[in-house]
Amino acid sequence: MSVAFAEARAAAARGEVPVGAVLLGPDGTILARAGNRTEELRDPSAHAEMLVMRAAVQARDGARLSDCALYVTLEPCPMCAAAAVHFRVGRILFGAYDPKGGGVEHGPRLFARRDCLHRPETIGGLREREAATMLRGFFRDRRDG
Repeated sequence: MSVAFAEARAAAARGEVPVGAVLLGPDGTILARAGNRTEELRDPSAHAEMLVMRAAVQARDGARLSDCALYVTLEPCPMCAAAAVHFRVGRILFGAYDPKGGGVEHGPRLFARRDCLHRPETIGGLREREAATMLRGFFRDRRDG
């Protein structure tokens, strides 16, 4: 999770919403790491989770991610949660909950749907206070600055 936080801080330094992600292989090695790049790439789908899932699948020559763990500083949005289903991510561990934009524990709760194709194991609230504080600070600074 520390790597995901480092990526979130780097994203904030670039003017991006501070969300970071890291995807670990079955042996715990880092397959991919990224922070949000939606502004830099002018791509609304360039969320940290999307970037690491895409990179990890390429690194594994197209293999699904069912034996991998995705760590992210914020509850994945519905787009990222749906992508995790299709990438077949095995575990998702996240920091802050996102009552307004989340797709795992909030909003559509994609993995709880009866028709969900794949249900990754999920654990939320890892270093939740730290993640929430980082996000609140980022948005406060943008409002006040």
